[in-house]
Amino acid sequence: MASNSGKNASLTPSPDEGIHEEEAVIEEEKARPIQIVLANEDEHSFELDAAALEKILLQDHVKDLNVVVVSVAGAFRKGKSFLLDFMLRYMHNQSEPWIGGDDEPLTGFTWRGGCERETTGIQIWSEVFVVDKPDGSKVAVLLVDTQGAFDSQSTIKDCATVFALSTMTSSVQVYNLSQNIQEDDLQHLQLFTEYGRLAMEEIYLKPFQSLMFLIRDWSYPYEHDYGLEGGNTFLERRLQVKQNQHEELQNVRKHIHSCFSNIGCFLLPHPGLKVATNPYFDGRLRDIDGDFKRELAKLVPLLLAPDRLVEKEIGGNKVTCRDLLEYFKAYIKIYQGEELPHPKSMLQATAEANNLTAVAGAKDMYSKSMEQVCGGDKPYIAPADLERCHGEFREHSVRYFRSVKKMGGEEFCQRYQNQLESELDEAFTNFSKHNDGKNIFYAARTPATLFAVMFVTYVVSGVTGFIGLSTLAVLANLVMGVALLSLCAWAYVKYSGEFREVGTMIDLVAETLWEQVGSYCDRVCVFLNNQTVTICC
Repeated sequence: MASNSGKNASLTPSPDEGIHEEEAVIEEEKARPIQIVLANEDEHSFELDAAALEKILLQDHVKDLNVVVVSVAGAFRKGKSFLLDFMLRYMHNQSEPWIGGDDEPLTGFTWRGGCERETTGIQIWSEVFVVDKPDGSKVAVLLVDTQGAFDSQSTIKDCATVFALSTMTSSVQVYNLSQNIQEDDLQHLQLFTEYGRLAMEEIYLKPFQSLMFLIRDWSYPYEHDYGLEGGNTFLERRLQVKQNQHEELQNVRKHIHSCFSNIGCFLLPHPGLKVATNPYFDGRLRDIDGDFKRELAKLVPLLLAPDRLVEKEIGGNKVTCRDLLEYFKAYIKIYQGEELPHPKSMLQATAEANNLTAVAGAKDMYSKSMEQVCGGDKPYIAPADLERCHGEFREHSVRYFRSVKKMGGEEFCQRYQNQLESELDEAFTNFSKHNDGKNIFYAARTPATLFAVMFVTYVVSGVTGFIGLSTLAVLANLVMGVALLSLCAWAYVKYSGEFREVGTMIDLVAETLWEQVGSYCDRVCVFLNNQTVTICC
């Protein structure tokens, strides 16, 4: 069926105009939710049913079309499948009123009342809708349902994996929440999106596309009106980054803004007590509150109207159904492997542990390399060569740290890289001292300096005493005595290992004298050389 641009554009499961009406009816009856990501509850792992996904995405009439993927995710038992079934009604019939008759039961994705979860893994509606956009192009539309988060049988890793997979593969992610946006909702969103970002081979400026906060059972229309306008005003206030906020709260909001190209919010009223309390409710509109139906009629076209469809893009390139299959295969392999960190609770704790592990690994690599050059059983190495080796090993360690997949974002990881570089420089200082201790002349520097002081003061004492300068002679003898006592104390410390602070102080004084005298001699040599050149000229 040909389509017109705008809201009344028609949808067909196939572009072939020769399909008989009864064949289309049969095809529609066969359409059902297909589970493509299977949950293994015993091992808390997920598998991709590649054959089922191929059957959906590689149909001849859709495999080369750009794809629009609308996914609904959030906590369990919050009406995600119920909402998707109204989306199916819209896709099958966009003429007014698309929402259906008062006595028409709601069918499509499996849903029911109660407190136990219904959906597991990830499900896709088997019918791929082909939509003519206002610009004349055709796109394939997929509707995706996900396992609810935080049920009694799922770990944090299970929830993060399902949410991350749906976010990575969707062009519009509907984040289904109840009553309000609480801080833990934002923190879980931060964790889940970071887990998805981490699994992507290349990190783009904003790795994900559109995020729609859908606040169900909104009870404060006197503060913010139902719908998109009131929702966006509410969301702007909730995600605002303030200077007086705690750093943790600021980081959550900055992270969410940095992950999605477009963020919106829709406030949806409560569907009514008959929906919430009647165990036999089957989706008939006559049992649903009027405000809910009115706002629902606005919400669904916002997501699925031909002029509102958001095509899936990765790295700025539009994705076809054929491409989406390959991305699903690649992403599921990453989550089945061991290269990703295991999320335990919130992102902050996980990111800290992950970065500290990378720092420890880089430091261990550096230490092993330096031990090969100047370890305890290695001979003395020239300081210049040791410093050159330090520069190379330091660069390798930092490169290793940066190559390790880490959570927390660039700014967060930079702190740990700075910490690593500081600790490597400190370790080099210790290796240098250890290496200097192997130099026999360095070890003899303190006694040699003290002997030199004793000899000079002995000569000065003798000369000044001979010419009658008794005061200078006494002072020289005093310095000589102090040097002798220092030498004896230094020898005792080195022999016994006791009073090491005294030995360190004597070494420090001797080294200072050595450097000062050496510097003075260098200046004298430079002066004499200059004088010689001047005379020769």
